[in-house]
Amino acid sequence: MVKKLITVELSSGLEARPAAMLVQVASQYESKIYLEAEAKRVNAKSIMGMMTLCLTAGKAIMVEAEGADEELAVSEIEKYLKNQE
Repeated sequence: MVKKLITVELSSGLEARPAAMLVQVASQYESKIYLEAEAKRVNAKSIMGMMTLCLTAGKAIMVEAEGADEELAVSEIEKYLKNQE
């Protein structure tokens, strides 16, 4: 299992379109991936779950992945959230 605290650096935060893009990034991986913020823990592959987090730029979230490609999954999610694609 890999866990990493990441600060959201997307200027618009995770509104509908950026949240959908993050779900697409997460869905590329076999690992189970969860995001946790302010005592909410959601499946990163669920658009409805992602929308409930209401993440804005500057918020810190915990990204957790477990599975065969967990390290790559966390790394790519971090790249997306830091707007480094």
